[in-house]
Amino acid sequence: MARAAIIGVSDHGGWAVLVTADRAGTIFDRRRVELVDEGLPKIPHHSEGQLLPLDEAVRLVERVQASAEKRSVAALDSVAATLPGCTLGVALRRCPELPPTIAGRIRDYRARNAADWVMYRRALAAAAEARGWRVHWYDARSVSALAGRVLGLDFDGYFAALRRSIGPPWGQDQKIAMAAAVAVAGGPAA
Repeated sequence: MARAAIIGVSDHGGWAVLVTADRAGTIFDRRRVELVDEGLPKIPHHSEGQLLPLDEAVRLVERVQASAEKRSVAALDSVAATLPGCTLGVALRRCPELPPTIAGRIRDYRARNAADWVMYRRALAAAAEARGWRVHWYDARSVSALAGRVLGLDFDGYFAALRRSIGPPWGQDQKIAMAAAVAVAGGPAA
Protein backbone atom coordinates (compact mmCIF):
# COMPACT_ATOMS: atom_id res chain seq x y z
CA MET A 1 0.00 0.00 0.00
CA ALA A 2 1.36 3.44 -0.93
CA ARG A 3 2.06 5.99 1.77
CA ALA A 4 -0.08 9.09 1.40
CA ALA A 5 2.64 11.73 1.60
CA ILE A 6 2.55 15.40 0.70
CA ILE A 7 5.48 17.63 -0.17
CA GLY A 8 5.13 20.81 1.86
CA VAL A 9 6.95 23.80 0.39
CA SER A 10 8.28 26.95 2.02
CA ASP A 11 9.65 29.09 -0.79
CA HIS A 12 11.96 32.08 -1.00
CA GLY A 13 13.58 34.08 -3.76
CA GLY A 14 15.24 31.42 -5.87
CA TRP A 15 15.11 28.50 -3.45
CA ALA A 16 12.70 26.45 -1.39
CA VAL A 17 12.56 24.00 1.47
CA LEU A 18 10.64 20.80 0.73
CA VAL A 19 9.47 18.56 3.57
CA THR A 20 7.61 15.37 2.67
CA ALA A 21 5.36 14.08 5.45
CA ASP A 22 2.14 12.20 6.06
CA ARG A 23 -0.89 12.95 8.21
CA ALA A 24 0.76 11.33 11.26
CA GLY A 25 3.70 13.74 11.05
CA THR A 26 6.14 11.11 9.79
CA ILE A 27 8.95 12.82 7.87
CA PHE A 28 10.02 10.92 4.75
CA ASP A 29 12.29 13.53 3.20
CA ARG A 30 13.54 17.07 3.74
CA ARG A 31 15.71 19.15 1.48
CA ARG A 32 16.54 22.61 0.25
CA VAL A 33 16.40 23.07 -3.52
CA GLU A 34 17.68 25.83 -5.76
CA LEU A 35 14.98 27.04 -8.15
CA VAL A 36 17.09 29.20 -10.45
CA ASP A 37 20.33 28.55 -12.31
CA GLU A 38 23.53 30.11 -11.05
CA GLY A 39 24.25 33.43 -12.70
CA LEU A 40 20.59 34.42 -13.00
CA PRO A 41 18.99 36.89 -10.60
CA LYS A 42 16.69 35.43 -7.98
CA ILE A 43 14.18 38.30 -7.76
CA PRO A 44 14.08 39.83 -11.25
CA HIS A 45 10.64 41.47 -11.00
CA HIS A 46 11.49 43.22 -7.77
CA SER A 47 15.15 44.07 -8.17
CA GLU A 48 17.18 43.58 -11.35
CA GLY A 49 14.22 44.19 -13.66
CA GLN A 50 13.71 47.63 -12.17
CA LEU A 51 17.11 48.74 -13.49
CA LEU A 52 16.43 47.78 -17.11
CA PRO A 53 14.25 49.10 -19.93
CA LEU A 54 10.91 47.28 -19.80
CA ASP A 55 11.49 45.02 -22.83
CA GLU A 56 14.86 43.87 -21.44
CA ALA A 57 13.34 43.34 -18.00
CA VAL A 58 10.60 41.15 -19.49
CA ARG A 59 13.20 39.03 -21.31
CA LEU A 60 15.19 38.69 -18.08
CA VAL A 61 12.12 37.51 -16.15
CA GLU A 62 11.34 35.04 -18.96
CA ARG A 63 14.85 33.54 -18.65
CA VAL A 64 14.51 33.24 -14.87
CA GLN A 65 11.04 31.72 -15.26
CA ALA A 66 12.32 29.10 -17.73
CA SER A 67 15.11 28.24 -15.29
CA ALA A 68 12.61 27.96 -12.41
CA GLU A 69 10.40 25.65 -14.45
CA LYS A 70 13.34 23.39 -15.32
CA ARG A 71 14.67 23.36 -11.75
CA SER A 72 11.20 22.66 -10.32
CA VAL A 73 10.82 19.57 -12.51
CA ALA A 74 14.27 18.36 -11.44
CA ALA A 75 13.48 18.95 -7.75
CA LEU A 76 10.23 16.99 -7.84
CA ASP A 77 11.82 14.24 -9.95
CA SER A 78 14.48 13.89 -7.26
CA VAL A 79 11.91 13.61 -4.46
CA ALA A 80 9.91 11.06 -6.46
CA ALA A 81 13.04 8.98 -7.07
CA THR A 82 13.83 9.04 -3.34
CA LEU A 83 10.29 8.05 -2.34
CA PRO A 84 8.99 5.46 -4.82
CA GLY A 85 5.49 4.22 -4.09
CA CYS A 86 4.28 7.36 -2.34
CA THR A 87 1.05 8.98 -3.39
CA LEU A 88 2.27 12.54 -3.62
CA GLY A 89 0.79 15.95 -3.82
CA VAL A 90 2.36 19.33 -3.23
CA ALA A 91 1.32 22.01 -0.73
CA LEU A 92 2.27 25.55 -1.76
CA ARG A 93 1.63 28.91 -0.16
CA ARG A 94 -1.38 30.67 -1.63
CA CYS A 95 -0.58 33.24 -4.32
CA PRO A 96 -1.97 36.77 -4.41
CA GLU A 97 -3.70 37.98 -7.55
CA LEU A 98 -1.28 39.74 -9.90
CA PRO A 99 -1.48 41.48 -13.28
CA PRO A 100 -1.55 38.84 -16.05
CA THR A 101 1.58 39.98 -17.91
CA ILE A 102 5.22 40.17 -16.87
CA ALA A 103 5.32 43.81 -17.97
CA GLY A 104 2.28 44.57 -15.84
CA ARG A 105 3.86 42.92 -12.81
CA ILE A 106 7.12 44.84 -13.28
CA ARG A 107 5.29 48.19 -13.54
CA ASP A 108 2.96 47.61 -10.59
CA TYR A 109 4.64 48.31 -7.23
CA ARG A 110 2.53 45.88 -5.19
CA ALA A 111 2.77 43.16 -7.83
CA ARG A 112 6.52 43.35 -8.26
CA ASN A 113 6.94 42.81 -4.51
CA ALA A 114 5.23 39.40 -4.77
CA ALA A 115 5.74 38.38 -8.40
CA ASP A 116 9.02 36.52 -7.98
CA TRP A 117 7.64 34.31 -5.20
CA VAL A 118 4.51 33.65 -7.23
CA MET A 119 6.67 32.73 -10.25
CA TYR A 120 8.48 30.06 -8.20
CA ARG A 121 5.26 28.68 -6.71
CA ARG A 122 3.65 28.45 -10.14
CA ALA A 123 6.73 26.66 -11.52
CA LEU A 124 6.52 24.09 -8.72
CA ALA A 125 2.76 23.74 -9.22
CA ALA A 126 3.20 23.14 -12.96
CA ALA A 127 5.91 20.54 -12.30
CA ALA A 128 3.64 18.74 -9.82
CA GLU A 129 0.66 18.80 -12.18
CA ALA A 130 2.83 17.44 -15.01
CA ARG A 131 3.57 14.42 -12.77
CA GLY A 132 -0.16 13.97 -12.13
CA TRP A 133 0.13 15.17 -8.53
CA ARG A 134 -2.51 17.32 -6.87
CA VAL A 135 -1.58 20.86 -5.96
CA HIS A 136 -2.92 22.25 -2.69
CA TRP A 137 -2.67 25.89 -1.64
CA TYR A 138 -2.24 26.86 2.02
CA ASP A 139 -2.37 30.01 4.13
CA ALA A 140 0.95 30.38 5.99
CA ARG A 141 -0.75 32.18 8.88
CA SER A 142 -3.05 29.29 9.75
CA VAL A 143 -1.23 26.18 8.54
CA SER A 144 0.49 25.38 11.86
CA ALA A 145 -2.85 25.42 13.69
CA LEU A 146 -4.35 23.16 11.01
CA ALA A 147 -1.44 20.73 11.32
CA GLY A 148 -1.89 20.71 15.09
CA ARG A 149 -5.57 19.79 14.68
CA VAL A 150 -4.66 16.95 12.30
CA LEU A 151 -2.08 15.63 14.77
CA GLY A 152 -4.31 16.26 17.78
CA LEU A 153 -1.63 18.19 19.63
CA ASP A 154 0.21 21.49 19.89
CA PHE A 155 2.15 21.70 16.63
CA ASP A 156 4.75 24.14 17.98
CA GLY A 157 5.62 21.75 20.82
CA TYR A 158 5.65 18.77 18.46
CA PHE A 159 7.93 20.61 16.07
CA ALA A 160 10.31 21.68 18.88
CA ALA A 161 10.65 18.06 20.03
CA LEU A 162 11.18 16.92 16.46
CA ARG A 163 13.84 19.61 15.97
CA ARG A 164 15.80 18.23 18.93
CA SER A 165 15.65 14.66 17.60
CA ILE A 166 16.28 15.40 13.91
CA GLY A 167 18.82 18.20 14.20
CA PRO A 168 19.64 20.98 11.76
CA PRO A 169 18.59 22.24 9.38
CA TRP A 170 15.23 22.36 11.10
CA GLY A 171 14.06 25.95 11.41
CA GLN A 172 11.10 28.13 10.48
CA ASP A 173 11.11 27.13 6.80
CA GLN A 174 11.05 23.44 7.67
CA LYS A 175 8.30 24.12 10.21
CA ILE A 176 6.04 25.83 7.66
CA ALA A 177 6.74 23.18 5.00
CA MET A 178 6.07 20.32 7.43
CA ALA A 179 2.90 21.96 8.76
CA ALA A 180 1.64 22.37 5.19
CA ALA A 181 2.36 18.72 4.38
CA VAL A 182 0.65 17.42 7.53
CA ALA A 183 -2.35 19.76 7.21
CA VAL A 184 -2.95 18.80 3.59
CA ALA A 185 -2.30 15.07 4.12
CA GLY A 186 -4.83 15.05 6.95
CA GLY A 187 -7.37 17.26 5.25
CA PRO A 188 -10.59 16.17 3.59
CA ALA A 189 -9.29 16.72 0.04
CA ALA A 190 -6.02 14.77 0.44
